[in-house]
Amino acid sequence: MPEVAVNVDIDYVAPRHLAGGGDPAWVTAPLHRACGWSYGHAPLMPRVLLSSPDQKALLRLEPDPDGRWWTLQHAPALDRPAWFASFDARTPVEMIAAFTDVLTDPTADRADNGDPQEPLLTAGWSPSYSHHRLASPDGTVRVEADETTGAWWVDTALRDFRTLLWQAHFSEHTPPHLITAFTAALTDPRPVPRTASPSSLPTHSPDLITLSHREVPATQVAGALEERIRSLAARRSGPPATSTHPPQRPQAERHRQR
Repeated sequence: MPEVAVNVDIDYVAPRHLAGGGDPAWVTAPLHRACGWSYGHAPLMPRVLLSSPDQKALLRLEPDPDGRWWTLQHAPALDRPAWFASFDARTPVEMIAAFTDVLTDPTADRADNGDPQEPLLTAGWSPSYSHHRLASPDGTVRVEADETTGAWWVDTALRDFRTLLWQAHFSEHTPPHLITAFTAALTDPRPVPRTASPSSLPTHSPDLITLSHREVPATQVAGALEERIRSLAARRSGPPATSTHPPQRPQAERHRQR
């Protein structure tokens, strides 16, 4: 019998910061398969732990209703003290991936002291209260640098800003070029695909989001991740890591509000 093509319902959402978290495998699978990060096997825990080949970085993904779902900790180096980055559940995986892609890029300039505000200013963001805080044109995102410590915060909420949808935090000593990669992804105007129910979106207000619904072949969805892994693996001189066990991840995307 001929193989029956299976289609998947996809919603393409813009702006991406209001699209919800997405599939964690967009971050975890390339780290493991393309960048050689290893993981611990804990079949009874809804948690992912991935460590870099040099054992200096640890990514923790843990469904915690009272804390950050994503935390990346980096050990001190000769030229930089220890630092960490954390992301709430609804932080789009495309933005977290932009951060980890640069972190794992062997060609990245480690001495790059780029300005994380530059992509925001280029995209038309405006100062809010002080030159240390910028607000998105739609009024739903604020990016702020702590003048004293050098830490960065990205807060996303609806227009009343009473309840955060998600927050990203970059501690003191986080390499600026990594934060710049995140802010560049934050301002990327391209919509992002989501396969979860549209009811999981933070808002359906047509004044805030543009939603386009399509049916696409399931092979196309899987192929996008595989192509991403191949592209990142090509940056390394050796072959991508292989394993008989795929990276562990939560069975379903979960959200929280604070």
